[in-house]
Amino acid sequence: MKINLINKCAAVMLITLSSVMISSAELYAVGAKVEAFKAKDQHDADYEFKPSSIKYLLVSHDMETGKKANAVLTTLGKDYFSDHKAAYLANIEGMPRIGRMFAIPKMQKYAHRIILGDDAGLMAKFPMQAGKVTVIAISGGKVQSISYWSPGESKLDDFLK
Repeated sequence: MKINLINKCAAVMLITLSSVMISSAELYAVGAKVEAFKAKDQHDADYEFKPSSIKYLLVSHDMETGKKANAVLTTLGKDYFSDHKAAYLANIEGMPRIGRMFAIPKMQKYAHRIILGDDAGLMAKFPMQAGKVTVIAISGGKVQSISYWSPGESKLDDFLK
């Protein structure tokens, strides 16, 4: 009986601690300072995200949305991101190692750069809507607007104005 009570108390403490840790990662909102970060791209090349040099950051949060986004981005050409001062971040943080063995070689076939979001703390900062790519407009290192692009349903150019 005493052990059950201790286990229940430990479980409550663990849930409370987890909730505090998750809520401490604040979502980006309009006016928030965007933090620089380092990551790898799909070719294992280093990438340093500098908010002062980017106008738009596109973030896909799941594999299915990422596939749709990559299909559209392929048709726009390899210079689309540089022409629009944009970057594309794909969440791979929860992807198991075996999944990466298949997904990353597929990503390497795309001409556009895909920044691999492999850090839970980083990815937790980006707001999301199911089935959509988050588009964050940045100016002066701060979030100017947040919108959500449905790849294949609406034109990306409408979001990068």
